[in-house]
Amino acid sequence: MSSIAIITLAVSLGAVLGILLGQVKYRGVGLGIGGVLFAGIIVGHFAHAYLGFDVRDETGAFTTVGSILHYVQEFGLILFVYAIGIKVGPSFFSSLRGQGVKLIGWAVTIIVMGCAIAMAMFFCGIVPVDAMIGMYTGAITNTPALGAGTQMISDMAAAFGQNGGSVPEGFNSAVVPSAYAMAYPFAVVSLLLVMIVLKIIFSVSIDKAGEDYAAAKSKGVAKLAFRNVLLTEAASGKTVNDIPGVASGAVVCSRYKHAGELSVPHESDPLAKGDIVHLVGLEEDLRKAVAAIGEITNDAMTTHGSRMTVRHIMVTDAHSCGVKLGSLNLHSRFNISVSRVFRAGIQMLPHDDFVLQYGDEINVIGTSEDIKRAGSVIGNSSASYNRVTMLPVFIGIFLGILLGSIPIPVPGVPAPMKLGLAGGPLVAAIFLARFGDVWTRNLLHWRLPAPAVSTFNSLGITLFLTIVGITAGASGFWETLTEGPGLKWMAWATLISFIPIMVVGFLAIKVSKINYLVTCGMIAGSYTDPPALAYANGMYRDAEASSIGYATVYPFVMFLRILSPQIMVIIAAAFV
Repeated sequence: MSSIAIITLAVSLGAVLGILLGQVKYRGVGLGIGGVLFAGIIVGHFAHAYLGFDVRDETGAFTTVGSILHYVQEFGLILFVYAIGIKVGPSFFSSLRGQGVKLIGWAVTIIVMGCAIAMAMFFCGIVPVDAMIGMYTGAITNTPALGAGTQMISDMAAAFGQNGGSVPEGFNSAVVPSAYAMAYPFAVVSLLLVMIVLKIIFSVSIDKAGEDYAAAKSKGVAKLAFRNVLLTEAASGKTVNDIPGVASGAVVCSRYKHAGELSVPHESDPLAKGDIVHLVGLEEDLRKAVAAIGEITNDAMTTHGSRMTVRHIMVTDAHSCGVKLGSLNLHSRFNISVSRVFRAGIQMLPHDDFVLQYGDEINVIGTSEDIKRAGSVIGNSSASYNRVTMLPVFIGIFLGILLGSIPIPVPGVPAPMKLGLAGGPLVAAIFLARFGDVWTRNLLHWRLPAPAVSTFNSLGITLFLTIVGITAGASGFWETLTEGPGLKWMAWATLISFIPIMVVGFLAIKVSKINYLVTCGMIAGSYTDPPALAYANGMYRDAEASSIGYATVYPFVMFLRILSPQIMVIIAAAFV
């Protein structure tokens, strides 16, 4: 059997067992997607012990099999974070203007506390420098930090060895990834445990937390109201355009019933006593309009039994994206009324200067034939909207990898920092989802349909975690755990993982009143931990709240996580 077939079988077996393990729950609590990590460790261990499945050679370098696994692992991570960026991009910048500063502040607090605990272990003589760095980077589940810390240990050892000098104990770069492997799995468990404990402490209802987030997201967006108004003598001699607010666009008159017949209103239509109009707008504007022309009626003004019908038209045509609603002249060209526009679940009042975006849904009233003709201009193609266009996906990944590869020099630090293969695609996806349509003049659309986002998310994180587990299991995880210092490393690393996020998570909810789901996302983002994010995303049917918390802190945290182990090595080296 070829090596590719063996690798595929191992990854598939680990994924299958892990997904099944993640579905096992006790009193509603389970590992979720984190189960594939532990299944991967088991598969890797037995494949190495009985089938000669080697991912590293005697020097610790990757074998051919290990290199292939590493590539698939990193590509899975890229898919995962890119999908996250595309999902949260449209809401990311508004979240920064809201509670973004608070989230970043709490994430920095987590980083400082974790560094302080790890350094205290070194200064108390509990662990040497190399094990401390491995434990720390594993405890925060950050692979780029592992790479930066390992490189710094190696650079320091080389500096000590110059001119025939001796290298102090504790500067063995091979120890770092071993300690990382011990700390990583149970760091993931710590993250999940903190989320569960916080939920119990604050008696959180997940549904209510999701609804509270949706309400907070809509805060500041004016809520539309609707009124059916029976015209009185006060309306006689007036036209539709004379209704207060209609001419300015503050009020929309979307339906008009005269002599019992429902029709699409026009600006010059005369108003008569006994007619009924359906008005849409803000409460204050509607009060003024009602007071000027008549009184509220309970008449439903239903389209049932009439030639009129109400439909949603989706904006999918490239020529209708990025243009003002008024420039389409839908009312005069197709004799339809536009009463509302739905964007990301929020209702907005249409007006001539309203700029349409790809995926907007326009609520219209008119005859079926007129609405169909208007739909042919706007697009209204669910097939087009739900189709995944791969060109923007790979352009975005390409740009993200380039962005992640840009070195960021830091004075006094031997190796430059980078956003890496995770941070680069995430940041690129956020910007492309928010501004990409404008930058490409609507020739390319960067948002992905919900099923595609879910697929990329699930596939990416499953590949990443399964292979992390297989690599650890095949690299002596069990031997280090049972025969070496693995248990000690694991125990101390758990403190580094658990204490900062438990303390900060409690304070963020209690003191800053941050939404529980957003807090869980922030906790996962402070450790740049995809498994924890996947667990948080799975709590509620809409994963935006936790994803926003994650993406808000991720870029800043990634920078500090890569920098922190290098600074810790520099400080420790001064005391050896």
